[in-house]
Parts: sequence; C-alpha cells; structure tokens
Amino acid sequence: MKRMGMIFRAKANKALDRAEDPRETLDYSYQKQLELLQKVRRGVADVATSRKRLELQLNQLQSQSGKLEDQGRKALALGREDLAREALSRRAALQQQVTDLETQHATLQGEEEKLTLAAQRLQAKVDAFRTKKETIKATYTAAQAQTRIGEAFSGISEEMGDVGLAIQRAEDKTAQLQARAGAIDELLASGALDDQSGMHKDDIQAELDRLSGGTDVELELQRMKAELAGGPSSGQQALEGGTSQQQSQQQPQDTPRFDKQ
Repeated sequence: MKRMGMIFRAKANKALDRAEDPRETLDYSYQKQLELLQKVRRGVADVATSRKRLELQLNQLQSQSGKLEDQGRKALALGREDLAREALSRRAALQQQVTDLETQHATLQGEEEKLTLAAQRLQAKVDAFRTKKETIKATYTAAQAQTRIGEAFSGISEEMGDVGLAIQRAEDKTAQLQARAGAIDELLASGALDDQSGMHKDDIQAELDRLSGGTDVELELQRMKAELAGGPSSGQQALEGGTSQQQSQQQPQDTPRFDKQ
C-alpha cells in the first residue's frame, strides 16, 4: 500500500508538472500578495479610524472637564462650596477617563505606525516581486519560443533526412534498372536470350546489315572527296549516265515520229 501510494503521488506530481504553467503560478502568487497588502492597508485604516474616534472622545471629555472647572469656580464665587465640590469631583472622574483614553490613543498610534511601516515594506516586496515576475515570464516565454523553433528545425531536419534517404533509394533503383536493361540488351545481341517478339535479328543478319551500312558510308565518302577535288566521282557519273539513258529511252515514246518525204 505504501508503494502504491508513492507511485500514485509520483504520477500525480508528474501530471501536475506537465499541467503547471509557471507564468500562471507567478500571476496567482502576485494576486495573493496584492490581497495580503490590501488586508494590511485595511487594518491600518481601521486602526487610524479607532485612533480618530479616541481623539474625538478625548476632545469631548476635555471640553466637559473644562466646563466643570468653570462651574466649580462660579459656584465657589457664589458661596456654594457644595456645588463647587460636586463639580470638581465630576471633573476628577472625567480626568481619569481622559487619562485612560490617552493611554489607549498612544497604543493605537503605535500600532498604526507599525502597520503603516509593515504596509510600506510589503508594498516594496510586492513591487519587487512584480518586476521579478515579469522578468521571469518574459524569459520563460522566450525560452519556450526558442524550444518550439528548435523542435521545428529538428522536425525539418528529420524530414529532410527522410527525403534524402528516399532520393538515395530512388537513385539506387534507377541505376539497378539501367544496369539490368543494359545486361538484357547485351544478352539479346549475343543470342544468349531469345527475343520472343520476333523483332530481334540473328547474328548473321546483323553482320550483313553492318557491312551494307559501311559500304554506303564508304561510297558517300568517296563522292564527297571527288567533289572536293573538282571532278565527279565514278559513282556520280554512273548515276548521271543511268539517268541520261532512261531519258533517251523515254523520249522516243513521248515524241511523235515524222517520216521524211
């Protein structure tokens, strides 16, 4: 069970790592710090409000104390010592309240100063964290973009490698087919393989065709040499003679004859 629990926690932690975005985590932490700062400022405002209320009460008590002192003076001037004593007694009770309120006021004022200083320090920390947060987010975004670009280039390189292998295979197959075709032509020419289509000539006919083609080439070469030398070759003369004879044989047939009278 312990092992299963450890495996589950490890896989859950890995899944959370994949799902976690540091930028979102930083923004969430910054939001929480702002909320804490807002609470501190609200506490400072509450303490300041309490201090102000104490100050108002002190002012009222001091005003009443001053009024009772004036009443005691007037009563004493009128010969009413009992009234003067009563006024002074009330004034003494108010003075005790004033002393207590002044003590509370001093305590609240000290708490207010502490909270104000804490708020200022927290504000400085929040500002520093905000700057660091934005820097980390920018760095993370740039690193993420570089990683994606690198992965894209890696994918392109892999695809180009596959294309290069495909081209190499195509060239190898083409060379193999060309070699096979050449070998088959040589085997057909040598007679080692039979041409089932009947288009292939035997070796004797091929040699006769080769000699005949060579003779025509030699005659043409002799004629060209004779033309360059300035006289017609024997083959050309024979050709011209044959043409003249044909014309002389055809002329009596075409031209009517006239008997001499």
